[in-house]
Amino acid sequence: MFRPAQLIRRGLKSFAQRIPLWYYFVIVKTSVVKRYMSKPQIIAYLKPTCGWSQGVRAVLRKYDLPFEDRDIINDPLQRQEMIEKSGQMLSPCVEINGKMLADISGEEVEAWMLANQIVTPNDRVPDAPINQPCAHEMPASAPLNFLPR
Repeated sequence: MFRPAQLIRRGLKSFAQRIPLWYYFVIVKTSVVKRYMSKPQIIAYLKPTCGWSQGVRAVLRKYDLPFEDRDIINDPLQRQEMIEKSGQMLSPCVEINGKMLADISGEEVEAWMLANQIVTPNDRVPDAPINQPCAHEMPASAPLNFLPR
């Protein structure tokens, strides 16, 4: 990294004086921002059509985060890896920078990322429900029939 103080100590005082001080701060600030604001490493163990899995995908798209989508239904090796890493069999599971979040909804993934400053809040609306089960797990709607008195 470029540091004017090192140049002065090395006898390059005239060179260091010609470089504006703001240039040094731009370089330092840019490297700090890149280090702390880089995209997290995300591996998502998801089912292709599950409502909970669609919610996790929607949250990751909302924050424009790249992620590796691992299909645990059609690839038994991915499912086995998820079970070994998470210690349980329920899905979805999301691994963010080495931290495994097991049996989690999109809403919970978003809350965890905000709490751990992985992302900053934004006003975008997710493109799918983030806290909804698979369609076959939702209760069937039935009319309410009251008995006459």
